[in-house]
Amino acid sequence: MPEWLFVTLLAAGTAAATGLGALPFLALRGVSSRVLAWATAAAAGAMLGASVGLINEGFASGGAAGGGEWRTVMGAAAGFVLITLLQKLVPSGERVSIGSLTEANAKRAILVLGVMTIHSAAEGIGVGVSFAGGEAFGLAITLAIAVHNIPEGLAISAVMVPKGTPVWKAAWWSVFSSLPQPLLALPAFLFVDTFAWWLPVGLGVAAGAMVWMVVAELLPESLEDAGRGEVALAVGAGMAAMLALQVGLAGH
Repeated sequence: MPEWLFVTLLAAGTAAATGLGALPFLALRGVSSRVLAWATAAAAGAMLGASVGLINEGFASGGAAGGGEWRTVMGAAAGFVLITLLQKLVPSGERVSIGSLTEANAKRAILVLGVMTIHSAAEGIGVGVSFAGGEAFGLAITLAIAVHNIPEGLAISAVMVPKGTPVWKAAWWSVFSSLPQPLLALPAFLFVDTFAWWLPVGLGVAAGAMVWMVVAELLPESLEDAGRGEVALAVGAGMAAMLALQVGLAGH
């Protein structure tokens, strides 16, 4: 199999892994709104943990030219600006809908999907660039990204399923948000030097957008149906689990 096709297929697999994040909601059917709020808060914590990992990766991916730290910071600032503009561009009221969601619920879902799509673009570049370090290194990075994608699918589902979206549709939207991974992995692999320079920027953009989403949308959503102490505990648990996962993957 040609190496470019191998890289593309692996990136498609990482996108498919995002859909697995919807599966826990099969067991949460009919549970109270408080339990769903805990799930949303845990997903928010996982996103914060992923953001920490993205920033660390950005700092370390400056390459021989260096400057990865500043490019990551600039990317994070751009991520805040980008998601703020996206929020303003998404119309309010009855005109907005996505699947079975309408109005405010649909707007929140669109914002989450937008954040995750930005994140997926950076991850797609990461997959393609990683294979410049050899097949073993590329496989390790691809596996790590695939595992990270599962809680990202959980975050998308946490916004959609409690508001009436079927689990299978939430899984589909989760996979849809990750389509930039196979689309960008190939050009990043073929033109690694060009894309490697932009990788810290992309990682920073994704981290900034995810932090904005947690603070502006997911945490307020959780606090509507659960107390502050419960939400803080769930966020901490989700963040700790994601950080532990990243440490475990880094050790292998």
